[in-house]
Amino acid sequence: MIRVVLCDDHAVVRRGIRDTLQEATDIRVVAEAGSYPELREALRREQPDVLVLDVDLPGRSGLEVLSVLQSEGSPVRTLMVSMYPEDQYAIRCLRAGAMGYLNKGGDPQALVAAVRTVAQGRKYITPEIAELLANHLQSPEGGEPHDALSQRELQTLKMIASGKKLSQIAEALMISPKTVSVYRARVLEKLGLSNNAELTVYAIRNKLV
Repeated sequence: MIRVVLCDDHAVVRRGIRDTLQEATDIRVVAEAGSYPELREALRREQPDVLVLDVDLPGRSGLEVLSVLQSEGSPVRTLMVSMYPEDQYAIRCLRAGAMGYLNKGGDPQALVAAVRTVAQGRKYITPEIAELLANHLQSPEGGEPHDALSQRELQTLKMIASGKKLSQIAEALMISPKTVSVYRARVLEKLGLSNNAELTVYAIRNKLV
C-alpha cells in the first residue's frame, strides 16, 4: 500500500486529489495538510511514502518546503503539483529534488500514475517536461532570464504583473512590504528592467501571467 500525505492550502483541491487517489486500491491518503506546520506534523506522525505538495503555498512556498526536506535528508518522495504549466515550474522543481511535477488541471489518472511512479523511486516525467529537459540539454547556458530568479522573486514578479500592490503581495506571501520591495528590486536587476510597466510587459511576453 502506498501511503500518501497531501499538502495544499485549498481544502476543495485537497478533496479532489484525495478522492482521485483513493479510487486506486493500492494508494491510501493517510493525512492532509493546509500549511507547513501541519505538514511537518503529518510527516512526523505518518512517515508516508509519497508527499503530494502544492508549489504555491502561502507563507513558505512548496519549493522552499521541498528544499528544507532535502536538506534534512527526509526519505519521503515528493510529487509537486501546481496550477501553473510545466514550462514555468517543472524544471525548477526537479532541480530542487522533486521526483515529479504535474499540472493539477490535467487528467486525474495521470495523478495516480505519477504517485505510483514516484513511490517506486522513479522520476515522473510528462512528454511536455521531457521536451523542456531536452531543450535545456541542447542549450545549458540558455534558458530565459527569469529562470535565474528565486521562487520568491518569481512569485513577486507574477503578482506585480497581475496588478497587485506591494501590500497585497506581502499579505499573500506572509512577509513584510519591505521584503517585497527587496524582491522587486532583485527582479528588476536580474531581468535588466527599470519599472513595473517593463516588468509587466516581460511577464506577458513570457506567458508568466
